Amino acid sequence: MGHPDETRYALLCCFLIPRAAELSDARGDLLISITHKISARAETKVIKELVTEFRKVEGKTTHLFKMALAAEAEPTGRVCDVIFPVVSQTTISGLANEYRTENPSFSYRVHRKIRRSYAQHYRRILPVILKTLTFRSNNQSWRPLLDALEVLITDTSRKPQYFSLDEVPLDGVVRPKGRDIVIEPGPGGQPRLNRLDYEIYVLQSLGERLRTKAVWIEGATRCCNPDQDLPQDFDDRKEQYFQDIGQPLEADLFVERLKGDLITALDVFDRDLPSNKDVVLKSRSGKTRISLKPPEAQDDLAMLDALKEELTRRWPMTRLLDVLGEVDLRIGLTKSFPTAGARQTLSGDEVSRRLLLALHGIGTTIGLKAVAAGPYNVTYKELLYIRQRFIHKNALRAATRAIADATNRIRATDIRGDGSSSYASDSTQFASWDQNLMTELHQRYGGRGVMIYWHVDAKATCIHSQLKQVSSSEVASMIEGVLHHGTDLEIDRQFVDTHSQSVVGFAFCYLPGFELMPRFKGIARQKLVRALPKPERTHPNPDPLFAPKPINWDLITRHYDAMIKLAAALKQRTAEQEAILRRFIRGQPAKVTRCLRLFWNSAKQPGRSSCANTSVTKVCAARSILA
Repeated sequence: MGHPDETRYALLCCFLIPRAAELSDARGDLLISITHKISARAETKVIKELVTEFRKVEGKTTHLFKMALAAEAEPTGRVCDVIFPVVSQTTISGLANEYRTENPSFSYRVHRKIRRSYAQHYRRILPVILKTLTFRSNNQSWRPLLDALEVLITDTSRKPQYFSLDEVPLDGVVRPKGRDIVIEPGPGGQPRLNRLDYEIYVLQSLGERLRTKAVWIEGATRCCNPDQDLPQDFDDRKEQYFQDIGQPLEADLFVERLKGDLITALDVFDRDLPSNKDVVLKSRSGKTRISLKPPEAQDDLAMLDALKEELTRRWPMTRLLDVLGEVDLRIGLTKSFPTAGARQTLSGDEVSRRLLLALHGIGTTIGLKAVAAGPYNVTYKELLYIRQRFIHKNALRAATRAIADATNRIRATDIRGDGSSSYASDSTQFASWDQNLMTELHQRYGGRGVMIYWHVDAKATCIHSQLKQVSSSEVASMIEGVLHHGTDLEIDRQFVDTHSQSVVGFAFCYLPGFELMPRFKGIARQKLVRALPKPERTHPNPDPLFAPKPINWDLITRHYDAMIKLAAALKQRTAEQEAILRRFIRGQPAKVTRCLRLFWNSAKQPGRSSCANTSVTKVCAARSILA
């Protein structure tokens, strides 16, 4: 209260503006979550009903075969004399009733579940959320959706049950498959729109468009205008951005280089395929598929057990706190934790001592009170003061980078080998209390907790970690860690599991200059793509694996600047990685998405592998997938 009014009002605005944007993002996420939840639950219920109905009459196939054989033996006989002795009348009645209940299509039954849930509960919630948000779009093709939203949130004394066809927009809002459900015959045979069904399709379309940022929310941060995620000075500093990404300014030069790399990789694949014992082509159901030989288990290091025994003999009672203190003596770890206050009265040695104790208590999860109860001559309030004033996210990242760089510098190359430029990343779920605001329910792993995404080098040193949402893309977390790990290490290959790879992820990894090396769980379904039409260049051995059409190089050339602009946004951190990649998720009809798909299919490098111990042939097959 001692500050003048101008200062207090300015500080209040600095707090309220970002907070308002966070609330807008939260409401947008809630809207997407509700629309997805309604559809997902309806599909689950319908599937359970179908399974139950399918099991009503056991042995349907056997009964039908018996009836067919009986009818074939006496084609002119009566049903009661020929069929009923073989299959009882009760069974036939059950089959008929099952057919009657299964007559509606799957989509229609799902829509009926959605309609019931929406009408009884969610219809009172969603209009309230819609009224608090202002939706915008940079694409005029989605203008009908915005007009439909205006109709939904308009306050009227009595909402009509039906709309006329010229009263609300239909194209761009309701999918063609759903128009038979929305349009109903009215008085005199005139078609009309059911308002309740129309609202459901409007909300579903809105949820899909918000996920791809085709429609954005005014005043939000993550759901903001997609043009704000990109560098605003790209046209003025175009050459500098191209140089920062490491790609040529001319699109033709970029395409020619890609085309040459792809042709070389496919030639190597074609030449080595007959003699390669790790990969074979198998025909199944009239289709040719890739089959890989399972990798053999690696032998344990010969001196590993002896090294563990010697460490235990020399330092049998070494505590983690002693290790932390040794790290501080060698690299000055506590210098990475500056105070958040305006001044500091404690001495540097005392701050370092308390910092190590606080880090030990937090890192081992024993807590500050347990550390204060030990023989360290420090109170809980003193440790709490250190945690509040010195320990924050940026300081922890700086300390992690210092440890990783120091570890890499002192490595004994004769024992551990040269420093690696290939790294692996994956996420781990940690259980947390339900009262924690970051706690989320993971559908696949089960249970509540938080997700931590790790980046580890080949010598088991963690170089970066980040907290991610359970539902967020691992591709965005992977790119964030590679581009902004902050250490002195250079990454040129990143190994991930199946969940961390996508068509768009491959393109955005290639542009900044590192290669994504995933594990393909469904490699048998992958396809190759030709750099040139088949008459111009043939590859006889892998010919059954190729997709029908070759790469459209003109499309890549036309959108080359747009791809570099997006890659620059990822590297310059003009927005969150997840916010930038959201526009390329499934369902986005943008031409740039198709361009990135073709670009990744063309970005082949000879001599690379899709996993640690695979050959050149495997990578040419795995990384040439046509999604």
